[in-house]
Amino acid sequence: MRGIQVTEYVKSPKELKVTELPDPTPAPDQYLIEVHAAATNFFDILQIQGKYQNQPPFPWTAGAEFSGVVLAVPSSPPKGSTPRFSVGSRVFGASQGAYATRTCAAEHQLLAVPEGWTFADAAGLFVTAPTSYSALVLRAGLKPGDTVLVHAAAGGVGLAAVQVAKAFGATVIATAGTARKREVARLYGADHVVDYGDADWPEQVKRLTPGGKGVDIVYDPVGVVDRSTKCIAWNGRILVVGFAAGKIEKLALNKVLLKNISVVGIHWGAYARFETQSIPVVWAGIAKLIREGKFRGTVFADKEFVGLESVPDALLALGGRETWGKVVVKIPQSGESKL
Repeated sequence: MRGIQVTEYVKSPKELKVTELPDPTPAPDQYLIEVHAAATNFFDILQIQGKYQNQPPFPWTAGAEFSGVVLAVPSSPPKGSTPRFSVGSRVFGASQGAYATRTCAAEHQLLAVPEGWTFADAAGLFVTAPTSYSALVLRAGLKPGDTVLVHAAAGGVGLAAVQVAKAFGATVIATAGTARKREVARLYGADHVVDYGDADWPEQVKRLTPGGKGVDIVYDPVGVVDRSTKCIAWNGRILVVGFAAGKIEKLALNKVLLKNISVVGIHWGAYARFETQSIPVVWAGIAKLIREGKFRGTVFADKEFVGLESVPDALLALGGRETWGKVVVKIPQSGESKL
């Protein structure tokens, strides 16, 4: 197979190279997958630099999110069970080694590509969609009539949050730093858009709410909780999703007290350890929205990335904050003209 193998940490994605590698050998409980598309994530950049919390032993193949076709099923599935997917099944998921023409994954790391979705669309679904759905629905109790403020709304989790909030009957106020990103947020359903580069963005947001009462829910993957308290309503819920701005905030708790605010964390990756029963519930909810046409893929479409050789450029674009949605690399297989 061909893939991007990491034998030492690099300073920049520009140093990554595509090489010929032995085909991966799946463990007895793993599927062998032919990769047709791979999504990029900020943690991929951290991992190749040796800065991520999960660093495999050298050598390892980079990338995590992918979609593709099952080539082989587990040779020893768990006792009393049969493989859920068969050879030829179209699947998406996440497992170490997505930046390659073949990868391996266990069944709990895979789901079926939604009907009518391309491999490119599905490749970026496994991380963003459940993060946003679980945050808004499980943690914040999203309901019809809520006003939801989504920060960095044109990002991968941001566009997922916009769609979930709209599907549940909420009014969405989206923040983004460029005109193009605000346009994209509107295309995915945002009712109002605000430039968070403006010093008075909290006041702008508040004026957009009924009677100027403030928003009911704040979805924050950036790290602007403190300033968001200025535009949140009584009994508001603030979702701490991440710290893309690069700084972990400190919050004066008198603000939480005076407005009766709930500040709620969401760590989707930890559900597999602490709350496994919620995982199928979340995915069932997402599947319902997809069937109803209320949730669609968020693939960055302003520039196309095709072939493993384009992975470095895709990661650089992602790291430079010049993209929106999910940056996906299409990986055509032999004899395949398009995805």
